[in-house]
Amino acid sequence: MRQFTFIILFMLVSSLLLASPLLAADSSSIQAQVSQQAPVAPDIDKVVEKKEVSLFIKCVFEAVGTFILILLGCGVVACVLLEKSKGAGGGWITITLAWGLAVMCGVLVAGPYSGAHLNPALSVGLAVAGKFPWAFVVPYIIAQMIGGILGGVAVYVFYKDHFDVTEDKGIKLGVFCTSPAIRNYRRNLVCEVLGTFVLVLVILFMSESGNTPEVGLGSIGAIPVAFLIVVIGMSLGGTTGYAINPARDLGPRIAHAICPIKDKGSNDWEYSWVPIIGPMLGAITAAIVYWIIIGIM
Repeated sequence: MRQFTFIILFMLVSSLLLASPLLAADSSSIQAQVSQQAPVAPDIDKVVEKKEVSLFIKCVFEAVGTFILILLGCGVVACVLLEKSKGAGGGWITITLAWGLAVMCGVLVAGPYSGAHLNPALSVGLAVAGKFPWAFVVPYIIAQMIGGILGGVAVYVFYKDHFDVTEDKGIKLGVFCTSPAIRNYRRNLVCEVLGTFVLVLVILFMSESGNTPEVGLGSIGAIPVAFLIVVIGMSLGGTTGYAINPARDLGPRIAHAICPIKDKGSNDWEYSWVPIIGPMLGAITAAIVYWIIIGIM
């Protein structure tokens, strides 16, 4: 019952946020009518030409946005799974909702400056689709990985006492990175490919309006992004934990390897290639399908 309450509250808040631009539009139209009756001095801020954001600043915001994404995303996993946490036993619904909101927070921070890719697979997919410069791909990926590692370290620092009292090594690893419910590398790879395919294809089509200077998660708005991540997690996350993002998995996995976690187990490097290769293949496939459909239209 508590999980369904979370869903209802999430939908209500999202509906209010979605409606706020409409209310603002009505208010602005009234102000416009008033302004027509009397001359108003020009807004100096609008007159000054907006400076273009440098690649370095874009990468800084990619790192910060990914850091927030991982801190909140892996943080909810820690909250639900670790011993003596007040959120213990929250369940899959809590995790999927919080991951969606975590992505939303990362998008709100990085969106205006970098386009908020926050995902190496998305950067590659957008480049394949011709919506992002190839020259930016490697710097973006490096920034995303740095943010992912730092986010994982921050989760350990925050929940250090709970890691100490948790005995299950698999749970400790599961806070940082994904693992399959049933280990079948071929099937696991297909699941990651398909999940990322949905993510990137939806983003490509939702950004078709072309009304933003950057193309990424930020181009379709924070709230639609949150719903997209939530539905992928609820629908397609049961097999592999829906990494759909190499920085989301490899970054925190590296954090698990370097942090002095008490009685930690293996880093499961044997599986780590799946949430890297799978999302990349899924993103490239989505970009190809996107271009085929656009070509037909």
